This record gives sequence, structure tokens and C-alpha cells, in this order.
Amino acid sequence: MSRSWQVLRALRLRFFGPGKELVGTDQFGNKYYRVPKHETRPGHVIPERRFVEPINRQAYQYEAGDFPTEWEAWIRKKRKNPPTIEEILKNESYKEEMKQKIKEISEKDKLLQAQGYKEGLVAEPAHTHVKGHASAPYYGKEEPSQDPTSTANTFQPGSWMPPSSDSSRNK
Repeated sequence: MSRSWQVLRALRLRFFGPGKELVGTDQFGNKYYRVPKHETRPGHVIPERRFVEPINRQAYQYEAGDFPTEWEAWIRKKRKNPPTIEEILKNESYKEEMKQKIKEISEKDKLLQAQGYKEGLVAEPAHTHVKGHASAPYYGKEEPSQDPTSTANTFQPGSWMPPSSDSSRNK
């Protein structure tokens, strides 16, 4: 490399820092990068940055599980080294195994519960339906109708008088 290229490279590193390094790719195709810790000018140290270039560039298209938890932990610096393919596959198989066990246990529990209900050992849950909410002024009462009501046919002008209060009589 010529001397001028070395000087330009040194200036680029000094002002912009080192370029991004590809660390790995997950099974979805997302690419994970890091920019190592570097010094831009004397005394000004920029810490290591970790980031992902997603396969889906639109943020609104992401859902939970689009990034493997191992990679997310690495990006958030919860782990020092990036995950390996073997580790990710091992964790995926463990998750599937746990899902299967949970499904089996919940099915056994439903059978035991049904048997308990059938034999009368366990009382079946009461099916109550309460309308409204406890903080509503009409809780437990019939809900107010959404249909408009009118007193147009029975209204008499001048027939309404405000209720008298005791405080106005004392004056």
C-alpha cells in the first residue's frame, strides 16, 4: 500500500472509526455486525457497537421471535461472544421439547379435572355473568339503554320547578 493510502486510511479511522465487521447470520437471514471500540481523538473513546441488518427492512413487519433470543442477548451485550449455530439449534430443540411436555401435562391435567368433576370430588366452576364494571354507576343493575329517550309528548312549559333547598329557606 502506498504512503498516501495509508494516510487516508489513518484519517478515515481517526474521524469515522473502523468499519463494521460481519459477526454472523441467523436462520432467518438477518445479519449481525459489530463496530469495535475505538478512539476518534485523544481521550474520546467510542464503545463497541452491535447491530443487526434485518432481512425485513420495514419495522412494522416484525413480530416476536423474528430475532433468535441468543442473538438478541448478544446485541444487548448480555453475552460477550456471539452464539454458534449449534447453540441455537440446541436451544430450539429444547424449546420444542418443552412445548411438547407442556402440552402433555396440560392434557393430563384436563383429564384429571374432568374425572374429578365426574366423580364429584371437585366442584365445577360457577358460570356467572356480570354485566358492567364495578366502577360503573349502574353496576349490577340493568345497563342504561343506548336508545334515545324523549319527554316531548308529555312536556309542559313552566311545569318544572327546581327543588328547594333548606339553605335557601333560612335566608
